[in-house]
Amino acid sequence: MRSRGLELRWRRQSQSQSMLAAVVLGVVVLLATAAACAGAQQLSQSYYASTCPNVETLVRGAVTQKLQETFNAAPGTLRLFFHDCFVRGCDASVLISGPGDEHSAGPDTTLSPDALDLITRAKAAVDADARCSNKVSCADILALAARDVVSQAGGPYYQVELGRLDGKVGTRAAVKHSLPGAGFGLDQLNKLFAANGLTQTDMIALSGAHTMGVAHCANFVRRLYPFKGAAPRSNPAMNLYFLRQLRGTCPLNKYSPAAVAMLDAVTPMKFDNGYYQTLQQQKGLLASDQALFADRRSRPTVNHFAANQTAFFDAFAAAMAKLGRVGVKSGSSDGEIRRVCTKVN
Repeated sequence: MRSRGLELRWRRQSQSQSMLAAVVLGVVVLLATAAACAGAQQLSQSYYASTCPNVETLVRGAVTQKLQETFNAAPGTLRLFFHDCFVRGCDASVLISGPGDEHSAGPDTTLSPDALDLITRAKAAVDADARCSNKVSCADILALAARDVVSQAGGPYYQVELGRLDGKVGTRAAVKHSLPGAGFGLDQLNKLFAANGLTQTDMIALSGAHTMGVAHCANFVRRLYPFKGAAPRSNPAMNLYFLRQLRGTCPLNKYSPAAVAMLDAVTPMKFDNGYYQTLQQQKGLLASDQALFADRRSRPTVNHFAANQTAFFDAFAAAMAKLGRVGVKSGSSDGEIRRVCTKVN
């Protein structure tokens, strides 16, 4: 009897300890979630209402001037914002230049100089206003510029939440595993986007940014030619005529590192739902694009956006708002307002 009593007491103690551990773990998770959301909670559409009330007008003017010079700045700025938010959070760390910076790693090596110049100009325009000087972060300027290039290219105009601080660190080490690869399948894409609080629908909507811009041959050449001995990878079916066109652009082992093809060859200078229509025709340039139509789980959303541009625009605006909250810096210990966007203070 005594041994049974001891065993029962031991079991009760073990259960109590397990329950306590579960409660402690739950509290830790809640605290971590609260910490992650704290920065995003400070964001507000009227954040600069008293300190720099015309910030949106100033940024929009810089965007307009740059796009009149070159349309390349439009897709480049949108890509710059996406890369920034996915690598270290939306903190303009992607703009920092110097030894070992993010520009020198992987896909960031092809970030548009025109986009970088646009942000530099917008920052100068904002700081030239005495009320705004050194009061607006580069991260917020980038978020506004991303919205404005979309709008001026024919896409939706949406409200942007503001109040981000600029990060103090920008290293190439953070780039490698943070961005989606050109050969990703649906599961890989969903996993990466989910890690940033984004759903499959968000991912498909944000992929619609590929309605503008280009990709270098290195990102899709494996789709064009069989590589003996290469590891198997996702390669959704491609329209035969489109395949022949791309082989002319990127001849095997003879293409220039600078050679590119349009992500949406039909309306490459317009933000519309044409990207999804090209996927229906099996003319997605990147394997990660065509995978959205090839996979039965994501195809209905592609078809919906292809048929209904308003639905795409609404979903894109909602996804951009969520993207803009990723990894927001909220305190002076990890954030600041940079005087120059390309270097920390």
